[in-house]
Amino acid sequence: MSKQGLILLNLGSPDSTEVNDVRNYLREFLMDERVLDAPKLIRWLIVHCFILPKRPRQSAEAYASIWKPEGSPLVLTSRAQQAALAQSTGLPTELGMRYGNPTTEDALLKLLDQGVDDCFIIPMYPHYAMSSYETAVVHLMEAVRKHAPGLKTTLLPPYYQEPGYIEALVETARPALEKEDFDQLLFSFHGIPQRHLIKGDPSHQHCLTTPDCCNTCHPAHATCYRHQCAMTVEKFVKAAGLSPDKYRITFQSRLGREPWLQPYTDQTLEQLAEDGHKNVKVICPAFTADCLETLEEIAVEGRETFIEAGGESYEQIPCLNTHPRFIEFLADRVRLWQRGAYETNHATPPAYVAPMKR
Repeated sequence: MSKQGLILLNLGSPDSTEVNDVRNYLREFLMDERVLDAPKLIRWLIVHCFILPKRPRQSAEAYASIWKPEGSPLVLTSRAQQAALAQSTGLPTELGMRYGNPTTEDALLKLLDQGVDDCFIIPMYPHYAMSSYETAVVHLMEAVRKHAPGLKTTLLPPYYQEPGYIEALVETARPALEKEDFDQLLFSFHGIPQRHLIKGDPSHQHCLTTPDCCNTCHPAHATCYRHQCAMTVEKFVKAAGLSPDKYRITFQSRLGREPWLQPYTDQTLEQLAEDGHKNVKVICPAFTADCLETLEEIAVEGRETFIEAGGESYEQIPCLNTHPRFIEFLADRVRLWQRGAYETNHATPPAYVAPMKR
């Protein structure tokens, strides 16, 4: 009789706020061809000659500002999500980070040590992007082919518009929204370079070819991050009853000078204040656990940007974290898997996980 198990996948965090640990983490992260998708030699030169000499010290200071006595907020929250889902489902559940610890490979080996031969893979990314969902899945499947090529694997597809996920988002935001003390709600999604959309378009003929490409039905939407972000917002505002003049979609965390998805969160916050908006709230639906990008970039830097430009009240709405509705949603996905609702593979990602285009 087969034994089932679960593995949660997320981005990762440095082992500590020491500069060397942050440097090692950034090296692993930025040398991923699905994050910095330049040819390997050029990528190595960019990372080692232009980023690593200075960025680790700056990032270490940012991490130190949010670090908890027990460790990384992202890892701690992810561990809590792991424990909550294990309790809800009664199944062996492990956590694997794409970069840093606990590693994806270690998570897989722990499941194998428990006799698991049927694994449900849960990326903690609601939306598909080559630099998040895709790289995490591909990295895990490499470990599966190495250690357990016969392992039965099933992958949870992106759930950006699943009713349970939307309901969990709305419930998480409800305490902030019920105050009705805001001029604008910003949906701030993690940014990606525009070229990643084009690379992820299997037709090479849809993404960014027309102004309304995200609103035109097309198979490319299965791997189109921008479309999926827009759908999340559309479902959220309908469920929450927000009027069109009360919210905006923005993108954060850009790196380098090339065009990323726009509008940018920091520039929008500044412009809102200059235009006379005094009260802003920000929610980050692409992050299922609070981390550096939400706790420091949005909660701290975002506040400073808005207040210095003339704003008065600013609030970062917490991520889903261990909200009971989110854990319930994940547990419901597990039950659907157990009933055979998702495509099953053996050491091969499903078709919508786009191959790397070189």
